[in-house]
Parts: sequence; C-alpha cells; structure tokens
Amino acid sequence: MSENLVIKFENNNKEQVSWIVVDSAGMMCSTPARGTLVEAAADMEGRRVIVLVPSVDVLTTSVDIPAKGQKLMAALPYALEEYLAQEVEELHFATGGKRSTGHTPVSVVSQERMDEWLSTLATAAVTADAIIPDNHGLARIPGTISVFLTSDQLFINDGGDVELVMEHVGPLDALTAMGAANPVVEGADGEDSTINSMPRHLLVYCSAETEQKYEADWIAIRDKLESVDVKILPDGIMPKLAATVATGAGINLLQGKYSPKTEYAALFRPWRHAAILLIGFLLVGVGEKALNLYMLSNQEEQLKISFNTEYRSMLPGAPEINDPIAVVESLRRTTGIIGTPPIFLQSMEQVSKAVQENTGARILAISFRAGVIDLRVSAPDVTTLDNLQRIIGENGQFRAIIQSTDQDGQQVSSRIQIQEVAT
Repeated sequence: MSENLVIKFENNNKEQVSWIVVDSAGMMCSTPARGTLVEAAADMEGRRVIVLVPSVDVLTTSVDIPAKGQKLMAALPYALEEYLAQEVEELHFATGGKRSTGHTPVSVVSQERMDEWLSTLATAAVTADAIIPDNHGLARIPGTISVFLTSDQLFINDGGDVELVMEHVGPLDALTAMGAANPVVEGADGEDSTINSMPRHLLVYCSAETEQKYEADWIAIRDKLESVDVKILPDGIMPKLAATVATGAGINLLQGKYSPKTEYAALFRPWRHAAILLIGFLLVGVGEKALNLYMLSNQEEQLKISFNTEYRSMLPGAPEINDPIAVVESLRRTTGIIGTPPIFLQSMEQVSKAVQENTGARILAISFRAGVIDLRVSAPDVTTLDNLQRIIGENGQFRAIIQSTDQDGQQVSSRIQIQEVAT
C-alpha cells in the first residue's frame, strides 16, 4: 500500500512544521514529528507528499454554477467577486468535486501566498503532490457538526457546504455564530422544529487539556443539541488531519498555472533499459523487413525479365510488359476462366519450346477460351507446322490439331487448336 508524507505548516512560525507518514487508507506509519522543513524532507523518499497550509489564509466556500472545467474556472471570479477583498487578478481559484447538494466547493488564496509556500518548499527541496488547506482535514459527516479544537483555532463544518475557521473562539460561541445552538421551538403543526436546518449532533476532536478548558461549554451545548460527543486526541490533531487528506479529501490548490509539471525523464528512468531493448528489437525488425523488401523487389524484377523473355519468344516484336500479372489477369477475364488451373501457362510452355526449336515459325495471335487455345501461326513450310504440332503434344498433356492451312506468299499461314488431353 502506498504511503503519504503529510507536512503541516504552522500558522505563525514558518521555520517549524509538523509531519507524519500515513498509508493510503489513513493508517499511521510513523508517530507525529515536529521540526524544520528540511528535517521533514528526510522522510520524503518514495512517498507522496501532501502539504497542509494554514486555512486562515484560504477562503473555502461553495458555488452553484451549472458549468465545469474551464467554463467553471472562468465564471468563478465573477461569481465570488463581491465576497473577496482583493482584486480577482491577484487571486488563485481551485475547485473540488461536486457534492451531493449540487454545489461545487471552491478555495481561494492569493497568488502571492501560493508563491511564498512554493518558494519555501523549493528551498528545502520538497516537491508537493498536493497542497491542501488544513481545515479540509476535518472530515464532513452528513447530519453532524464536526469540530477540531486547538488552543487557538477551531475548525468546523456542518457536514454539508459550510466550512469555517475561527481563531480564539470557544465551541459554544462558534455554534451560536453558525446558528446551530438556536433553541428548539414548536412548529405550526405542533411538532418540534429548529429555527434553521443545522444538524443537532456535535462531534468534537480535541486534546485532554482543551476538553477541560471548555467544560462549561459542553454542559451548555448538551442542553441545546441532541447529542455531543467529545473525542480526545492523545497524539494531537496531525494523525486525524493526515488520515482524512490521505484518502483523497480536500481541495488540492495545485491547479491551473500551479499544476505540477510532469517530469518525463524521471518517469522514463526506471524503464530505460527495457526501452533500449525494445527500440533495439524494433530497429532489427524494421531492418529485417527492409532487407526482405529489397530482396523481393529484386526477385520481382528478375521474374519480370523472365516473363518478357518468354512472352517475346512467343510473340516476337511484342512491347515490353511492365505488369505481367495484369496481362495474365486480362487473359483470364477475356476467357472467363478466372481461378482455373494454369492450363494456359502450361500450354504456352510447350508452344514456347516448339517455337524455339523451329526458328522459322512465328506466333501471330493467341486466344484462350473454355480451356481451348487457338494459335495463328506463320511458318516457312508445312514441315515446320508438323514439327510444331508434334513438339506441343510430345509430353502427352496436350493435343495439337491443325485446323486450317493457307499459302500466304512465301509463308504458310495456319490455325492450330490446342486442348488438354482428358485423363
């Protein structure tokens, strides 16, 4: 399970911080410590770093704006402008996930203070994965008012959209200011109802000393609310704050221009050897493919030359054929026998052999249809025609039949039909 180093800035002492290590489920992996930021950074190795900043410097509120993403961020300054003391151009806005009420929580802090916190962290070589206001470490429980109480501060939320930070204020005064300590009155229907909709259950986290300090407040509050549960934190508030933010609660102020930059070199470093091997395999594979392509191209060229040699031996004077496959396919489409056994090419092999052995003969035309080849041949004499007929049929696969013979000047023109011998 991954671990988180949670560092908390103190309100009035920038030299001192508190820190603790918790896992992603919020369980303590170390005892709370206090010291300098440099000392806290010694526990940073291999852990996610969450920095809690003083919430007195951050306004946390909520808005009901039917927008999200960049449109929401663009609308926030105008929606909150009347509640802000500074110019919106000097402020940084960050948002959290939309709540069940439909409202979106928003944190607002001055850019000057953000720059100051980041500069302090950089001086100690601390890289924060999240910067969260410390009051967001108080978990929100629906139907319950939750309070963190220290010697000088009070964090409080109503389990819904109200989150406040008060200094030097007691719990009774805080509840009264929120309206949560209003008395129960009888409604028009005869049933008890409160003046407002604040929860009537109170959960308080504090030290034993603080619990005793406000003993009178607890007595008064128990008379006003339905239940009051005070839990003592023997190790202080750091374990409780850290456990909440480690599980994903709170608004991360590192948004917009303060979003952390991805260090791709650091991400790549653990995988560099595997990546080098992968690149090597890819280069070898590409090189092998390129070599095969080169060899196949040479073979194709040699086959093309062989085809043209054979083709011209059958049709002397024929132009060079650049696409032998297209010529063969054209002949197949002409004959209507596409995909049949290579009878034509086998017969042409015998015709080529016959023409080579009878140099005076010339093929004038070839046609192929339904497995029958018709040749128009010019020969110097009938004897040459007989020789052609004999050589074509000598392997026993084909039978050559002289269909007609005509005297054409000094040459004899003839039509020879070639058929495959039935087996």
